[in-house]
Order: sequence, then structure tokens, then C-alpha cells
Amino acid sequence: MRVIPINDAAIEETAIEEAAEILRRGGLVAFPTETVYGLGANALDASAVARIFAAKGRPSYNPLIVHVPNEAAARELVSDWPESASRLARAFWPGPLTLVLPKQPAIPDIVTAGLDSVALRVPAHPVALALLRATRLPLAAPSANRSMALSPTTAQHVARSLGDRVELILDAGPTTVGIESTVVDLRGPQPSILRPGLLGAREIEPVVGTLATPNETTGDAARPAPGMLDRHYAPRAQLRLFAASEAASIAREGAALVARGARVAALVLEASASAPVEVVQMPADPARYAQRLYATLHDLDESGFNVVLVERVPDGDAWAGVRDRLERASRP
Repeated sequence: MRVIPINDAAIEETAIEEAAEILRRGGLVAFPTETVYGLGANALDASAVARIFAAKGRPSYNPLIVHVPNEAAARELVSDWPESASRLARAFWPGPLTLVLPKQPAIPDIVTAGLDSVALRVPAHPVALALLRATRLPLAAPSANRSMALSPTTAQHVARSLGDRVELILDAGPTTVGIESTVVDLRGPQPSILRPGLLGAREIEPVVGTLATPNETTGDAARPAPGMLDRHYAPRAQLRLFAASEAASIAREGAALVARGARVAALVLEASASAPVEVVQMPADPARYAQRLYATLHDLDESGFNVVLVERVPDGDAWAGVRDRLERASRP
């Protein structure tokens, strides 16, 4: 496993070409997007995509997002491109939005968990776009970490999680969004959000109209989009959510855990917590909170904390993506 630092302002052509060559011959490359780092493989090569599932320990019923450089490339991979897809692409691509649409047969079933639909995105990161242009291939790229664990927002997170399971990591520094993309299902007559992100209904409904409520998928059934497993995005430490009104009792619980030998941290917005709990003040703005969330949890894991108590974030659409990540991470 090699790590190559890349300056976003002057992307090194030799590094991009080396990464593209690895991908063209069926290897794995981790690269930055604006959301999190992705683990990329040629999306048209079933054997290469199988290496993603093996490297991550990812269940076969959890599909992958396919990254493309522009709308025209996305259209080539689907059997139907509705007007709603054009409107969303014009409004939000490149950006943290993934569209689920009926797929062309060229997309292997392993990419889509055997479903007849594919999740597509145009990332808003110069390194990711340069790599897509250099390979001239669509890239299947879930987050570059072991399955169900914390997503990586730096190259160092990727290296710690995957090690030599990935041949090359392109290091362009920390990601700017910090949580995964919003996923919108466009297969039916009415769009729906399958996975919330920083883009929510407040941004999407003015473009495509009222959103439907998606159906739940449970057990080992194929998910229509990634990020829909019950437990996901979890640190090694046990993560527990609490309401601001419970702060006093949570502080007592934290002190009792410390007395029994645990290392305990608390992520708070407004609630106070007292020593010996390590208090981390999180931003009150949802975008800034999202940007810091995974990096903060990675740091706490590396520092040896056993329990992380997290104050629940506000209700409402603006916080939906962060709320989803915290709730899934806290499930047993």
C-alpha cells in the first residue's frame, strides 16, 4: 500500500496516471471526494468490484455507488433518464447527490446487489474528477473503510482501516463535506430520499416536487442504495445518544463508567458535562458538525476511548443526514 500526497491546486499527472493504470488493470485505489474517501474499482469489471467487497468485508446485498465525470457519462449507464434526473443533475452535480435509476446491462450485478437499478454520482472534487477523466471508466467506489465502520475523511483513516487491502491511496487532505451523499430514488413516479445527507428535502423538493416516503428494507434483502444497513458508520467505541434534558444523569453515568476503568468522551452542542468525562464541543451548524463528526470519532478511537456519549442533534431537515449517521452508529 502506497500513499501519494496530491496538491488540489496542481494535481500531479504522474500520480493520477499511476492510479488510473491500477484501476484499468483491475486493482483498487482509494481517492478523495468532497464527502468521504472512496475505494475505487472499474465498475464494468465484476472481478475488480469483487475485490472491493473482499477488502471491506461488505455484504453482497449492500450495493455500490458508481462515480462518473459528468451527466453524459451517467446517461450511458442507465436505461431510462427522466426529466427529474436532468433537473437534479443540473442543480447539484458535481456534488454530494446520488441518483438511483434503472441500469444498463453493462453494469455487473455485483455492483447493484442484483437489482436492476444503479446509484450514480458526479463527485465535486478535483482529484476524483481528474481520476475519472484519466481512467475513462465509471468507478464503483464505496467509502474506503471496513464495512459498517467509521467512514474515512483523511488518507490516514483509509490506511488504518484497510492497510494493504488497497494498492494506492491518493492523499488530498481532509474532505470538506464529511458525511456521505444524499441518495435519491428516481425509479418510480415520485422521487424519494433513500439516504439523507447535507442535501435534504428543503433543497430537493423545489427541483422535483414533493418527495415520497421510501419503503424499508430489512434482513439480507438487497438494498436499493448504500447506507441503508441498520448498523453503520460506527466507531470502535460504544456510541450512546442522549437528550440535552438528560445531561445531568448522563454525566453521572459517565463518571460511574470512568470509575470502573472506562475512558469516556461526550460530544455536546449545548449540554454541559463534567470531569472526568472528556468533553468535545461540536458546532451548532449542521454542515460544520457533519464536516467534523467522523474525524472527531476517529480521533477518540485512536486515543483509546471506550464510550462516546453524544448529545442528540436537533430535529428538522437540515440535520437529517447527521441524525441518520448517529442513530445507525448507536445501534447494537
